[in-house]
Amino acid sequence: MHASTELYDVKVVRYFIIAALIWSIAGMFIGVVLAAQLYWPALNFDSEYIQFGRLRPLHTSGVIYGFVVNILMGTSLYIVQRTGQTKLFNLSLSWMVFWGWQLVLILALITLPLGYTTSKEYAELEWPIDILIVIVWVLYAVLFFGTIAKRKVHHIFVANWFFGAFIIVIALIFILNNLALPASFMKSYSVFAGAQDAIVQWWWGHNAVGFLLTAGIIGMNYYFIPKLAERPIYSYRLSIIHFWGLVGFYTWAGTHHLVYSSVPVWVQNIGIVMSLILWLPSWAGAFNSAMTLLQNKAKLKTDYIMWFFMSAILYYCLATFEGPLLAIRWFNMIAHNTEWIIGHVHSAALGWVGMSGIAVFYYFIPRLWGKNGLWSPKLLKWHFWLAHLGIALYAIALWVAGIGEGYMWLAQQENGSLAYSFVEAMDFKAPWLFVRFFGGACFVLGLLLMAFNLYKTVTVNLEVSEDAK
Repeated sequence: MHASTELYDVKVVRYFIIAALIWSIAGMFIGVVLAAQLYWPALNFDSEYIQFGRLRPLHTSGVIYGFVVNILMGTSLYIVQRTGQTKLFNLSLSWMVFWGWQLVLILALITLPLGYTTSKEYAELEWPIDILIVIVWVLYAVLFFGTIAKRKVHHIFVANWFFGAFIIVIALIFILNNLALPASFMKSYSVFAGAQDAIVQWWWGHNAVGFLLTAGIIGMNYYFIPKLAERPIYSYRLSIIHFWGLVGFYTWAGTHHLVYSSVPVWVQNIGIVMSLILWLPSWAGAFNSAMTLLQNKAKLKTDYIMWFFMSAILYYCLATFEGPLLAIRWFNMIAHNTEWIIGHVHSAALGWVGMSGIAVFYYFIPRLWGKNGLWSPKLLKWHFWLAHLGIALYAIALWVAGIGEGYMWLAQQENGSLAYSFVEAMDFKAPWLFVRFFGGACFVLGLLLMAFNLYKTVTVNLEVSEDAK
């Protein structure tokens, strides 16, 4: 029997990680379908169930709640055991969290194509499912913090700081943003209206990014990057500064989505200023992770999993530079509602979150199943270059399309009339939408290679790893 099985509860972790892998492919495949529909609208097939407006929230929910939440739940429950040198607080509770969360995802898969939606971004699910989400999340919080409480070491490792923050903040803002009055079994109306609704929505919307896709992923990486690099965190003190910088400033930045809106100017300004301040802790954390990898330069030269992590860090730098830039009014005037925003979001989602998740899959899954190494290092290399090609094509195409689109919308004739029609702007960006589709398809093809490689890794009789003996 493996030592990890005796000392820690790993079976539920395996289930979470496999669920995350399945949802990553499903969610991103739907994204490729949506990209195809934007270039070939006939691919809607005149069906109300697979048209863009219904599949888009299924794509975002599949990636955020399916891929990201599953991988964060799985890795957090593993890391909190390892760093606390204790088993989970309650094993039965862990299975309730797993199956409860999969039920949430199945209900999303059914209801969103049927048109049941609140229409609030990243919060589209209707009130009965929201209640289930809150119940499961509270059980997850009890499980995580209960395990921390029974730890056998005094110290709380910094990864658990980030996990704890994302669990608490997501719970608070999700509940507040989804306060609603039910009108029927699958229809409700928000208790907020107008500018108040917009402020609360983007307090949630931006912090879903800030704490699920940033703080949670950082917590995961602060454990796995030192493990992979076989070196300690470069600066533990810097990791704490990173934590408090994000927690202190990120929750204020959401109103940069509402620049040039009816929201009070001072509220907009808070979002802009806090976005700019976030540069400092974000890049400090990126520097810390990069230097941790660079401590083992010999391994970094040949280890493609380390390259995935390093790529994720570089995309994190890019996204946390570009985000505050887009919050500045002059840039926002050009970029808002254009493809540039979509390019920014996906360079972060695919580059930072995607590359981090991929690196964890490659490093973690063989060890969870007691294998030493991957079935095919060659497929790993193919995946690395396919993923990079996909992200580069995707981001560059939408930067070009978005900047051109923004300028065309603003251009005026001498008499003050618009220089370009909306259709002319659409014609300009159409070729770039095809490039975006092709880039996304390359990225998903890489995920399929990864899934095949990892399947063979855990099923073929490879050498057992030292960790699992």
